[in-house]
Amino acid sequence: MLLAVTMACESDDPTSEKSASDYIVFGRYYGMCSGDRCVQFYKLTDASIYEDTKDKYPMSSQAYEGDYVLLDNSQFEKVKTLRDEIPDELFDITETVIGEPDAGDWGGLYFEMEHHGKRQFWFIDLMKSNVPENLRPFVDTINGKVELLND
Repeated sequence: MLLAVTMACESDDPTSEKSASDYIVFGRYYGMCSGDRCVQFYKLTDASIYEDTKDKYPMSSQAYEGDYVLLDNSQFEKVKTLRDEIPDELFDITETVIGEPDAGDWGGLYFEMEHHGKRQFWFIDLMKSNVPENLRPFVDTINGKVELLND
């Protein structure tokens, strides 16, 4: 009976998943680029923010594997609300590539979540006209969080 009650309390609601995720990885990348800001990925947990030091251009067929170093708490404070800004519509998208990220050297965004061992990731076009209209504000959100961390 305890098992039945426990299972009945579990939810497939994406909102509950995003609020209890184990981590989020987000960032942006540019292929035709040189310098330190060509690949900028970050890992966000409930209490900390980390920066990727690998800075390797991602492959759209697989999740990004970074090497992360802890940033100071003031950086975490800038982006800690990201989990609350994830649109529910993102979880309805089964493809891992949204639009044509970096196809014309305009860059791409990467977004990943892990919750209870289930890893989901998306490569998202930075050219918003190539992205479904309901996800365009999220493109601005991710891009804005990267900018905040670069200040």
